[in-house]
Amino acid sequence: MSSPAPAVPAGRLAQLRQAYRMTKKTQPRIGLLLVGVFVLTAAVVAALGVLLMGTGWFAIVITVILTLTVSLLVTMIVFGKRAERSMYEQAEGQLGAGAGALQMLRRGWDVKPAVAFTKQQDVIHRLVGRPGVVLVGEGQHARVKNLLGSEVKKHQRIVGDSVPVTTLIVGRGDGEVPLPQLVKRVKKLPKAIKPAQQTDVLYKLKALDAMRPAAPMPRGPIPTSMKGARKAMRG
Repeated sequence: MSSPAPAVPAGRLAQLRQAYRMTKKTQPRIGLLLVGVFVLTAAVVAALGVLLMGTGWFAIVITVILTLTVSLLVTMIVFGKRAERSMYEQAEGQLGAGAGALQMLRRGWDVKPAVAFTKQQDVIHRLVGRPGVVLVGEGQHARVKNLLGSEVKKHQRIVGDSVPVTTLIVGRGDGEVPLPQLVKRVKKLPKAIKPAQQTDVLYKLKALDAMRPAAPMPRGPIPTSMKGARKAMRG
């Protein structure tokens, strides 16, 4: 009796279909664009293959393999960037969108959504990484700014003056960081502490977190679909 086929490829295809459907909402011609990218890339690679390797049967086989591989790769890269942009556009302004974007950060970061919040649903998310402690606010600017000021004092008392506490506010206003640029902005922050200090900071912050009420965050389109699509495209 043959063993069942693995379910992983089917899962990746489902994630890609979901990402494609969401992208099509803001970019109706995404299908035509991807077909055009595939065809154009295939034409260029095939022409280069024939020019460099000739028209022998072995050269033709290698050229076909390279053409399909490179064309598919370029098409997936273009689709990934378009899907990411579309999902940011659809998520922008929604509660929890900033937390969803921050979940895209890779290893080296500890992300804790909604460490502080107001009754009006303004929230502060916290990151701990090599730049130190980063507090990211979402909501009405004035309220978030006041909340950030309070949180900076609380965190600075816990982690000490040797660990920087940086603040960012998500939005399109003056002094704010647009959602699509949030992760890139965080990654550009200068390194200020060593990995051992980072572990020590996380341990210290447990005491602060233990005194807080839980703030459930809604799961928006970024954490559920963009992350899945990226995982599928990585193979």
